[in-house]
Amino acid sequence: MKIISLVLPIYNERQNIPKLWEEITTVTKKTKTGYKYEFIFINDGSSDGSEYELEKLYKNNQSKFDIKIINFSRNYGHQIAVTAGQEYANGEIVVIMDTDLQDPPSVILDMLEKYEEGDHDIVYAQRRRYKTNFFKEKSAWIFYRLMKKVANVDIPVDTGDFRLISKRVNDEMKKYNEKAKFLRGISCLTGFKQTGVMFDRSDRYKGKPSYTFSKSLKLAVDGITGFSVTPLKFISIIGFGVSIFSFLFGILYIPITIILNINWSGWVSIMSGIVFLGGLQILMLGIIGEYIGRIYTETLNRPLYTIDKKIGFSKTTKLK
Repeated sequence: MKIISLVLPIYNERQNIPKLWEEITTVTKKTKTGYKYEFIFINDGSSDGSEYELEKLYKNNQSKFDIKIINFSRNYGHQIAVTAGQEYANGEIVVIMDTDLQDPPSVILDMLEKYEEGDHDIVYAQRRRYKTNFFKEKSAWIFYRLMKKVANVDIPVDTGDFRLISKRVNDEMKKYNEKAKFLRGISCLTGFKQTGVMFDRSDRYKGKPSYTFSKSLKLAVDGITGFSVTPLKFISIIGFGVSIFSFLFGILYIPITIILNINWSGWVSIMSGIVFLGGLQILMLGIIGEYIGRIYTETLNRPLYTIDKKIGFSKTTKLK
């Protein structure tokens, strides 16, 4: 019997856990025979009582289901929580899914059906439409297409971390030890064949989104800086362009002044040029700083996370 490991990161989702469990157990009942589910919940330092809700779920269902709970000592972030779940997954198949029910659990059945065709090791869920605010929808649309253009690996547009991967893909992903994770890119970087299934993203079931704009922006920066050096090339292009403009302006300044009798005096034009070039330099330094920051973080070689408590595991708690 094949094991499907369901990796479920939790951060302040107490209101959603009962409904989530109801829907994923419905999926297990509809799954073809020959599969057994392993549920790995990673509590990413929740402060709303999610830990209590997970322990209650475990006590009520441990006799029927293989449930494992990992409690972090603090909040480490979504990508690190998923990474921990992948490291502890034992299944021949691993499914990564958010727990706010925006990614419908029923899509697992579609991904599993596509996987069973035997041609692909990665089956990603590709969003057909969003149910979210206009700004978030458009910014996500721009980001995915920008990544498509600049990334050094083929990352499908309109896809998040909601995906099914084979054991060998999961094993390969565990070899990538960078601190600033961008898992949807790493899964593509493994090079295994991938395909997608379309789905409609739902509204969050209950509560407020924990993934704020600043967290989304950080993930976007991690994705771009982790999979492309295009921003650094952009700096070179801009610097070259400004240098050419300055050179041409210097050459043309004298004849234009004499022939057209133009008076260039005035502090406004001078200050505008200084502010523009100053802003451009700061922008360039900021881009370089992002890459230097990644180097600094990697060289520290700190553990990705610390586990406070594990439930449902036979082995003792370990530090990663």
